[in-house]
Amino acid sequence: MMTEQGECRVVDVFDDRACGLGEGPLWHPDRQELFWVDIPNQKVMSSGVEGQREHRFDEMVSALALIDADTLLLATETGLHSLAIADWTTERLCDIEAGDPETRSNDGRADPWGGFWIGTMSKSAEEGAGAVYRYYRGELHVLVPSITIPNGICFDHGAKLAYFTDSAAKKTWRIALDDDGWPAAEPELFLDFTEDGTTIDGAIIDQQGHILAAIFDGGAVFRISPDGKIVDRFETQTPRSTCPAFGGKNYTDMFVTTAAIGLANVESDCIVHGTTLRFAGCVIGVAEPVFRTN
Repeated sequence: MMTEQGECRVVDVFDDRACGLGEGPLWHPDRQELFWVDIPNQKVMSSGVEGQREHRFDEMVSALALIDADTLLLATETGLHSLAIADWTTERLCDIEAGDPETRSNDGRADPWGGFWIGTMSKSAEEGAGAVYRYYRGELHVLVPSITIPNGICFDHGAKLAYFTDSAAKKTWRIALDDDGWPAAEPELFLDFTEDGTTIDGAIIDQQGHILAAIFDGGAVFRISPDGKIVDRFETQTPRSTCPAFGGKNYTDMFVTTAAIGLANVESDCIVHGTTLRFAGCVIGVAEPVFRTN
């Protein structure tokens, strides 16, 4: 496959530990380390210059953000926490639907203003049982109610746009944002894949404002232009691609988490399901925003 940057292929399996549902990859530039979660197995995992690490929590975990060199933001099924990288200890910042045992957090991402957007969903994927929230300066607000499987949360800072997907509905919306990162208008439909059944999972935005969207049960990451056209397709060689992340030197690596849940490996499979992959030199990315605790 040829991209705007030249020939690109999967050059390696970045981490060979198979996740049930790998999600939320996050590059830590100070540590040169990639962090991600395995939702059903309740783990935060990492791999970098100092090797592989992982820790299992007492509830599901779904998303991460940078706070500082030593601390991450962690979304669990009942709330947001600061996470000390050195010893995996946490401090609770806020509850999110903590009184409802039928829901959990799902996709989330820090925004360019230092806030954090986080989606929730029913553990049984009940229609309309989830929402998208923003946590900003110590307060949690609902932005999008009545969503089924919130995914694809990402931000184009230059254009002051946020994107989010309902994977169940096969649709992606975008929202214009004001100077403080709050919605300045109603969401407008950006992508509609209801006819062909394409399911967008996690997504990020590259240096040129294109969306890189993992396609669940599609075995690929799509590169989608700001006007909604698919301009590139990166084959993952395993069907359940879940979320991309930029990292490495100058953010020219694209890491992709995948899922093994519901799949069985066969002899002809090229990639073990659930492992974490890396595309090198395909797309130029940008650093993730830092979450501000105050």
